Amino acid sequence: MELLRKLTQTPGTPGQEHRIREVVRAEMEGLVDEVRVDRLGNLIGIRRGTGEGPRVMLAAHMDQIGFMVSHIDDDGFLRLNPTGGFDPRTLMAQRVIVHGREELLGVMGSKPIHVLTEEEKKKPLKVSDYFVDLGLPVEEVREKVHVGDPVTWVGDFSEMGMMVVSRALDDRVGVYIMIEALRKLQGARLSADVFAVASVQEEVGIRGATASTVEIRPEIGIALDVTIANDVPGAAAHEHVTKMGKGIAIKRMDSASISSPALVRHLEEIAEARNIPWQPEILPRGGTDAGAIWRTPGGAHVCTLSVPSRYVHSTVELAHKVDVQGGVDLLAAFLEEAGSREYQ
Repeated sequence: MELLRKLTQTPGTPGQEHRIREVVRAEMEGLVDEVRVDRLGNLIGIRRGTGEGPRVMLAAHMDQIGFMVSHIDDDGFLRLNPTGGFDPRTLMAQRVIVHGREELLGVMGSKPIHVLTEEEKKKPLKVSDYFVDLGLPVEEVREKVHVGDPVTWVGDFSEMGMMVVSRALDDRVGVYIMIEALRKLQGARLSADVFAVASVQEEVGIRGATASTVEIRPEIGIALDVTIANDVPGAAAHEHVTKMGKGIAIKRMDSASISSPALVRHLEEIAEARNIPWQPEILPRGGTDAGAIWRTPGGAHVCTLSVPSRYVHSTVELAHKVDVQGGVDLLAAFLEEAGSREYQ
């Protein structure tokens, strides 16, 4: 899990993925035949096959939700613009890092409950109600921080029983699965040409994968991401989406894509044949990089392998080790077999 720790603890908000990209590059070099970066910032690792198989694109986004500094007021408090979707309830009393001319620890503040009017207490907080307090005089803040600087949550990586908890498991765990599957295939003979993309700007509109797809023109696309595990008190069974520890999820559909039925069946058959735990998934809202890949000229067969996660888009995202390892095993097994059948 040390690699997953490193991935989650390296910052990289949408449009500011340069630091996490270098971590991913260092891990991917030696596992593929070529590594390059496109103009948008996607990292693309190419593992060449025998030429007898299809072009397979893997996509795991390396950006995490975060903020940009949008204003510095006369008392040195920062206002923020979100880069990604936030539940405002998760922001109360959180610590953040402002990545300015140096890294500065700050806290998310809002109007104290003691001075709220009864009417204000009834209104739900919005992201715009929060500010960042750096504990510094305004002159020092303006010297070290500028509008446009990225801001990330503080959220340490820990192992908790059979689970891991951290910020940014969405989607550093997908990046982890992609790297570890490639590592598992070292020395293996593949018929498919594999394009492993650590994509950018997924959290603000699946932008990086869109650019990579146009260039790669894959025939098969596998997105690697998290999904909702709503297996918590108060949720009915039909609302769970997935359950922790029951295996990697093979997605049928979400808001951005409908998976290829033939590809889904192939993945399920591989999982059953190799005793890899898996579960089906339909996500009622949300999407992954698969929503970009299927739009390649001529179309592509796509599916998402999803890691069930509780408390997504928070500092305490949870994932089960069984599900993560299942993702590594199933992806590696699929790449070994890619090209063994035609999809209709």
